[in-house]
Amino acid sequence: MLKKVVWLWAVILFLPVSLANAAEEQWVAGQHYDVLPYPVRTRDSSKIEVVELFWYGCPHCDKLNPLITAWEKKLPDDVDFWFSPAIFGKSWKIHAQAFYAAEALGVQGKLHDKFFDALHRERLKLNTEDQLASFFVRNGVKEEDFRKAFNSFSVKKSKLDQAESRGKSYRATGVPALIVNGKYRIAATKAGSHQNMIKVAEFLIEKERAAMAVK
Repeated sequence: MLKKVVWLWAVILFLPVSLANAAEEQWVAGQHYDVLPYPVRTRDSSKIEVVELFWYGCPHCDKLNPLITAWEKKLPDDVDFWFSPAIFGKSWKIHAQAFYAAEALGVQGKLHDKFFDALHRERLKLNTEDQLASFFVRNGVKEEDFRKAFNSFSVKKSKLDQAESRGKSYRATGVPALIVNGKYRIAATKAGSHQNMIKVAEFLIEKERAAMAVK
């Protein structure tokens, strides 16, 4: 009887450690996510950064978007989440330009989901400045304001150059991708699913939070 009691207490005491180790081993670098060869500088070093690299025309980004939207709302204050449009082609570039025009006009949050809906459910063509102007006007933006922001130097040159450079620094070859604290890249192809992308991101956020607490 005494041996059984001792064994039971040993199991109880060992269980939390076992569960912690299992959690640590569930997501493996190189198997479920990639470690960037060189860390990319984050915009706020006091927080844990998560960036979604995306393209509005990507059906996988469209499917991930509602999951990311719900997840973002629950993130704690020490996590800095933001979007970075990928630029891997001509249509990608004009969509990125539209993203930054919306940001300059203060309507990016309002139009982000609608842009996905327009492309993937309404099947609208949004590949020219005039088509984009119509989309912005339909969503309450004056055409003159859109064209001014869309063709501004800060959007057409600075923001697009920065986005393109950022994508190269992340060593990304596809979207969607989540970049955690400028160190780790997560893709559905390795994580296994869009839901798992978020689970891996949460695992890496905890990893970075623990590392920051030690400093």
